[in-house]
Amino acid sequence: MTANNKVFSFLQERFPVEKLFIFELFEHKVVPVHKASWGYYTGGLTFLFFVIQVITGIFLLFYYEPTISDANLSVENLALNINGGFFIHNLHTWSSSLMILCGMIHFLATFAMKAFEKPREFTWITGILLLGVTFTLGFTGYLLPWNQIAVNATKVGLQSVQSVGQLLPGVLAQIPKTIVTTFQGGDEVGQPTLSRFYVLHVVFLPLAVLLIVSVHLLLVQLHGISKGSDEIPKRFEKFFPEFILKDFIAWSIAFLMVFILAVGLPFEAFLPYPLLEPFNALGATPAGIKPEWYFYFVYYPLELLPFPVLVILSLIVMGILIFTPWIFKQTSRKVLTYIALAMGLYLFTVTVFGQQIYSMIKPGGG
Repeated sequence: MTANNKVFSFLQERFPVEKLFIFELFEHKVVPVHKASWGYYTGGLTFLFFVIQVITGIFLLFYYEPTISDANLSVENLALNINGGFFIHNLHTWSSSLMILCGMIHFLATFAMKAFEKPREFTWITGILLLGVTFTLGFTGYLLPWNQIAVNATKVGLQSVQSVGQLLPGVLAQIPKTIVTTFQGGDEVGQPTLSRFYVLHVVFLPLAVLLIVSVHLLLVQLHGISKGSDEIPKRFEKFFPEFILKDFIAWSIAFLMVFILAVGLPFEAFLPYPLLEPFNALGATPAGIKPEWYFYFVYYPLELLPFPVLVILSLIVMGILIFTPWIFKQTSRKVLTYIALAMGLYLFTVTVFGQQIYSMIKPGGG
């Protein structure tokens, strides 16, 4: 086979455009039914919470003021004085965390089901990119209320990125600093930072999500649903209407749950009030400054491990994630399930019990 034929064969196998016809979607597309089938619904739930983010975010734009003098006041005014403002803001905040939670579960489920195997390598890579953009959405949105915890946690995050430069040789050492300066807009977190994070959060990142999601869903349609099991599935169900109907039921239950949370439980109730006061550049940094819960898996290792070790481990993990389709090409789904369970256990433990573990290792640590 010539080089041209190999390239053509590679592209044809991964982009079977004949499956784009609507007839293929409604008549031929099927979903395997097995004990891990629940994992097929996690991607749709992640997208549902993203849609809620977009809709509530548009309403928030009517009242939010992206200036360091008025940002916190505008959020407070929205919650206290605007009809339905508290609900919309709370729904936006809760759905943000649930979007990231579902994205993490979807990542673990697709890894365990080996949904990255040939010819779905690019489907996996777009999924990893989506997960990264989702975390970035959370990071940029965290700063917008301009309160004590938001500003101080953002400073720590940006300083951590800049510190990577100390480990790089020559010209490469300037790259992290350039990245931080670009997004920070200066030497300190201030108005330029808020403006840039605001534009990233409401324009560039949502557009990036829509673009990558479009490619991701296109690839899912081209290759169908992964079989998800080492054994040949004994039963399949039609994608339309059976699976779609179940997907909508899952969406309805999830929306009801987040609706109830948004009505009855302020997301900020989990934080001491001093952390939610407007940021004061001249005041003392209050105790308890941490990033959002979905960054604990990096935050606590950052507190406990030498920084160079953490950077090296992070680069290794990122490389493994990108090249997963090739690294785990011959690995059985049983082994992948054990790996996914181990990753899930780590994420759960460090998120729920991270502070207790940190206090045991470093007594008196904040």
